[in-house]
Amino acid sequence: MADKETKAVQAPDAQDKSAKKEAKKEKAKKPNAFVRRIKSIGKYFREMKSELKKVVWPSRKTVFRNTVVVILVVLVLGVLIWVFDWLAAAVISALVHLFS
Repeated sequence: MADKETKAVQAPDAQDKSAKKEAKKEKAKKPNAFVRRIKSIGKYFREMKSELKKVVWPSRKTVFRNTVVVILVVLVLGVLIWVFDWLAAAVISALVHLFS
């Protein structure tokens, strides 16, 4: 009967020791910060590559058409701003000459 009691007492002790050993193994398996950083950079580029494979790229015709539209809109807006600026300057100049 004394053997059973000592085994019962030793069992939790043995579990604690094995848990401590496993914790040390886990700690020992964990690479240092430099290695983890290099691995995370590699993981980032692998994920980026896989995401870029999913992208649906526009055709050359679509890109050209969109570029022409953007250039035309920029030119039209530039002309409109120039006209409003010239008009505002003319009105202010007329008011200054009227009241001076």
